[in-house]
Amino acid sequence: MIDLQTMAPIDVTVSPSKAWLRALELTAPIPRNRDRVFSTLIEELAMRSGDEPALLSDRECLTYRGLVERSNQYARWALDQGVAKGEVVCLLMTNRPEYFAIWIGITSVGGVVALLNTNLVGPSLAHCINIVSPKHLIVSDEFVDSLTTALPNLTRPLEIWTYGGRHASYQSIDIEIERYADNTLSKEERRSLTIDDRALYIFTSGTTGLPKAANISHARILQWSLWFAGMMGVEPTDRIYNCLPMYHSIGGVLVPGAALVGGGAVVIREKFSASQFWSDVIRWDCTVFQYIGELCRYLLHAAPSPDEKNHRIRMACGNGMASEVWDGFKDRFEIPQIFEFYAATEGGVSLFNVQGKRGAIGHIPAYLSHRFEPALVMFDVEKSQPIRNDQGFCIRCAQNEVGEAIGKVVDDPSNVGSRFEGYTNKQASDDKILRNVFEPGDTWVRTGDLMRKDEKGFFYFVDRIGDTFRWKGENVATSEVSEAICAFPGVKHANVYGVAIPGTEGRGGMAALVTEREMDLSAFRKHLVSRLPAYARPLFLRIQDDVEVTGTFKYSKTDLMRQGFNPVATSDVIYFDNPESETFLPLDKALYERIQFGQIRL
Repeated sequence: MIDLQTMAPIDVTVSPSKAWLRALELTAPIPRNRDRVFSTLIEELAMRSGDEPALLSDRECLTYRGLVERSNQYARWALDQGVAKGEVVCLLMTNRPEYFAIWIGITSVGGVVALLNTNLVGPSLAHCINIVSPKHLIVSDEFVDSLTTALPNLTRPLEIWTYGGRHASYQSIDIEIERYADNTLSKEERRSLTIDDRALYIFTSGTTGLPKAANISHARILQWSLWFAGMMGVEPTDRIYNCLPMYHSIGGVLVPGAALVGGGAVVIREKFSASQFWSDVIRWDCTVFQYIGELCRYLLHAAPSPDEKNHRIRMACGNGMASEVWDGFKDRFEIPQIFEFYAATEGGVSLFNVQGKRGAIGHIPAYLSHRFEPALVMFDVEKSQPIRNDQGFCIRCAQNEVGEAIGKVVDDPSNVGSRFEGYTNKQASDDKILRNVFEPGDTWVRTGDLMRKDEKGFFYFVDRIGDTFRWKGENVATSEVSEAICAFPGVKHANVYGVAIPGTEGRGGMAALVTEREMDLSAFRKHLVSRLPAYARPLFLRIQDDVEVTGTFKYSKTDLMRQGFNPVATSDVIYFDNPESETFLPLDKALYERIQFGQIRL
């Protein structure tokens, strides 16, 4: 790794204490150099390592110098189009090096780039465009049809540019961009920028309603990039494999940012492929890869590959690796280090498990707890609010007690990592804030996530607040139920959720399963009885051929919850755990109606 102040090599030995020290040292200069934004830093690196590879893919490859030159062309395009400081350009494009060059160039002259989710169509896509009020939209050829479905719902006109392909109605930015010089911007072309200016909009997944646009400042881009370069010990010989969507904060900012500021390169694949993963890693000689959500479970359940151990991977970094996947993944693929972390795009709380503790999402060293450690507060699932005592203050959780994680809002310009930058929607931002939490006047950010902390100070993710449901007076954490189910041989995926049942309070548990073979339901039920209390065991099983995941490898539950346990709503086989016979029975229309009319006591 390179010290970006002195350009001298840094020791890259990956140990917890050194990782924290490197991260702190690299990020400390951010608030002291307020006009030094990410594009400035990339220009500095290009002066030193201009011909070294920066962004690699099967589509195109860019050196450090090539990245700067390409981004300069986009900067001049933005200036020529009159994109004023703070005005928005939307980007709807697949993973490729050009993606990164576009947003670096536009943001370098004060524009704000909104990274649109490439899976969206129609009203959902239109909603994301409308809430950021763009002046221009750049769309790659493969998503023009998707964009067309959104056009009737747009609330204001905008200029549309295509990349690749030719369309009579739109200008081609890949042709237009060649008109502009790629040399360094002159003093007259540059605009006054500080780290506090907005650079990007990144959209939430919309698991609870329509997506929200999170504000991302230049400071946050630098913080993510430099912090993770330090934590991962990135050095010029590293190549980080990235198959995560670039419209997401990890795939589009953190991974390429950390690779580049560390002097390494990022290998960009358009989409994740379990069958091609290891051959890609070897072909590009990757040393680190980034994961999120259920990606590692897919790899673990994939057929053996002759390449899966013949790699130089030194670290897998990401978030969302289930504890029941951890050991098997590490052992099968011989991964020296798993670096799990937790962070919110909007800011407020971040955690880092540098020690590689199985299943943990983070641990804060005692000497840094005053600066970084979140609080866990007791939570009322039914009211979806933290519990308050007679004095009106929140109640801290005891060791291993589950509660919502919250982060203190600190008015400290030097502590960039603790900022909460919120959304374009003020009400949505206000809804994330808790006031008068432990004392009058204090302010904390809600994560919307339930966690616990053990006696050694390790934090563990339990569930999303919207996923946890209440049944028989008890809180049921879907992730813990899923972990117990996936421990049964042959279960590849378990998507757990609560369903409404007439005449009952709360929601009954249901699990959509993908299995390797036909299940022995009697043995499976005994397995659940031995691992879960009665209230947490799923009443219904739905057997699927495959599981639906979001673009960031999280299980999709909206349609499953809407269809519930109605056997008419799906062609999938559904089973009911009949409390009378203590067996799983196929759920047909007659049995469904008996449950609906309360003829079976649950």
